[in-house]
Amino acid sequence: MTTDAQTQARRVLGRGPVSMMAIAAVVAVGLTAAACGSSTPAASGTGTTTTTAPSPAGATGSSGQVVANAVSNAKIGGPILVTSSGMTLYKFSADSAGTTACNSGCTSVWPPLTVPAGTAPKGGPGTGGTFATISRSDGTQQVAYDGHPLYTFSGDSSAGATNGQNITSDGGTWTVVTVGSSSSPASTTTTKPSSGGGYSY
Repeated sequence: MTTDAQTQARRVLGRGPVSMMAIAAVVAVGLTAAACGSSTPAASGTGTTTTTAPSPAGATGSSGQVVANAVSNAKIGGPILVTSSGMTLYKFSADSAGTTACNSGCTSVWPPLTVPAGTAPKGGPGTGGTFATISRSDGTQQVAYDGHPLYTFSGDSSAGATNGQNITSDGGTWTVVTVGSSSSPASTTTTKPSSGGGYSY
């Protein structure tokens, strides 16, 4: 029994004979008061904040990867397409929309512009045209601009160089990709074998 309950019981008992029920009532009131006094304070009403982890890179809704930009080139006489690192991009006249005729040894001189599987390529401001990918025979995904597979040239040692312009090799001619130079539709097709041929630099 608590001190307060004992005090109340003495007061009641001091007034004369009382029933056991009266004493029990006094004790019950004291215990209830003690229990209320030792209760844990209620939690504040600030609420709970739940943190949601950011969506992983490449998740659905991604706007795509910028793979090419448009830059002015005095030698070519207008804006041309370059990679994100500034290297000039070329197209090959032996290619057809969505297919490439440059395979095997050809790719060591004219490296294809590729992206990881599942990547949606896009161009930077001013590039216009349509960017897509084609499946090469080795399983890599090559970027195409208005249906033309894109390449860089091993003979360009610095950004903006256009040393591959009008080179004839592998049964076709290589030319710098100028912005808006082609309106051929883009498509996705497996590559055809290279026609072979030498290089005339």
